[in-house]
Amino acid sequence: MKVGYVRVSTVDQNESRQLVRMEEAKVEKLYIEKVSGKDIEGRPELKNMLEFVREGDTVYVHDFSRLARSTKDLLHITDLLAKKKVHLVSFKENIDTSTPTGKLMLTMIAAINEFERTNLLERQREGILIAKELGKYKGRKPIPFPENWKEIYNSWKTREITGTRAMEMLNLKKTTFYKLLREWEEIQANLIKRS
Repeated sequence: MKVGYVRVSTVDQNESRQLVRMEEAKVEKLYIEKVSGKDIEGRPELKNMLEFVREGDTVYVHDFSRLARSTKDLLHITDLLAKKKVHLVSFKENIDTSTPTGKLMLTMIAAINEFERTNLLERQREGILIAKELGKYKGRKPIPFPENWKEIYNSWKTREITGTRAMEMLNLKKTTFYKLLREWEEIQANLIKRS
């Protein structure tokens, strides 16, 4: 099936140019939204479209900026589509992932993204090193354990509550919860070693 995804950033923008291209490509099902969401969660129609498509389908977009807000986002979405064996066609970039050239272009985009990420991390490390030498780098402040941590941790450990429920009760984000979890279990393991 030919599936189209159309997005405009604000209600003021007009999607007619994108719709004309979809009509020319004889797209059978359209997903349209007027949002500027940064990720998939902020774009319900994109989420619906990704859930709808099946093996052998082709997703059409006017250009990659309509589908994704960053190279990382684009690679994540194209990876989701590839896992479902769904092809992607972008009119503006003239990329069709069902062709060897299209696959090569996506591989190059991924390589450029990895190169940029590596350079960014290297600059970050260099900056931290310079800041340390100048005595200006203090590092991240450690996150304290919430007052009710021990009680909720024990309930989670004995499976009385789920991880999601524990996060809600502690008012912690998933990453913070699991970071504290690792720290706590490390502390407990060290205490056992010493005793």
